Amino acid sequence: MGIDWPEFVRTIHQYDRFLLTSHIRPDCDALGSELGMAGILESLGKDVRIVNGHATPPNLQFLDPDRKIQAINEDVSAEQLSDRQLLMILDTSAWAQLGPMSEVVKSTSAEKIILDHHVSQDDLGARAFKDTTSEATGRLVAEAAKQLGVKLTAPIATALYAAIATDTGWFRFPSVTPATYRCIAELMEAGASPPQIYGDLYEQETLGRSRLRGVILSRLQTELDGTFVHTYVLKEDFANTGALPQDTEDAINLSLAIAGTKFAVILVEQLTGGFKLSFRSRCQLESNVIAGHFGGGGHKAAAGAFINAPFEQAQKEVLDYVRQQLQS
Repeated sequence: MGIDWPEFVRTIHQYDRFLLTSHIRPDCDALGSELGMAGILESLGKDVRIVNGHATPPNLQFLDPDRKIQAINEDVSAEQLSDRQLLMILDTSAWAQLGPMSEVVKSTSAEKIILDHHVSQDDLGARAFKDTTSEATGRLVAEAAKQLGVKLTAPIATALYAAIATDTGWFRFPSVTPATYRCIAELMEAGASPPQIYGDLYEQETLGRSRLRGVILSRLQTELDGTFVHTYVLKEDFANTGALPQDTEDAINLSLAIAGTKFAVILVEQLTGGFKLSFRSRCQLESNVIAGHFGGGGHKAAAGAFINAPFEQAQKEVLDYVRQQLQS
């Protein structure tokens, strides 16, 4: 079912002070959607704040040159957000993905809405404006601009281009449709520069990030006639390579280049304990179903979760479950 855009527009026009948030470990779709939506709302004369549970990763700071995005309990307190009239949650519908911002979401007196494209959803006490057929939340924000009658500016277009390009694997995932390219053309006409965005995203690698990628690739294992691929990252790998935790973002996609890969898993140990799980599927086994078993969610082709256990236990539990599902 598509989004009720007339109701979305009515809701936006009803309020003046907005708070935007998204998921922890924010990626380009989260950040680009927030920045794009903030630009749209500001063009309508709205007062907008963007606050996330985690700070923006250094390699994605180029999206936010004016440093509009803040981190809760680092740059701003919950009390300082008490004047917000509407809280918009973008690119997630899960409590676990909100991290420290979950307490703000629970305690706020503001009306709450969700703009998202993920299949899984918790009861966040918010009205959901969702389209699970959309390739990225950034695409929904671009549509919101049309529905609100807002002309795209170069900063808005740049943020949304980055959101859509990265969430589609730079337009190589099955979620891409002709409509995706029509939207991209409009963003380019508004000032988005694909060469500049690509360069900012993929041609600013640190030595640590490159070394960590080497570690991840060296640990790749294949099973089930090469259809199941998995690898892992431990906490000490960050210190040993000089990489940062955010340097594991999208590392799972490296496994998809191996011929015959149907399902891939990466376990990434978190500095605070436990393991972030990322899943990718190129078969009938849906990533979001596997992620759901571990309390996570996402899409059929890509999803994530978290498991709080020592490495050996976490790896065995996750890999055993995936093997079982692939062989059933």
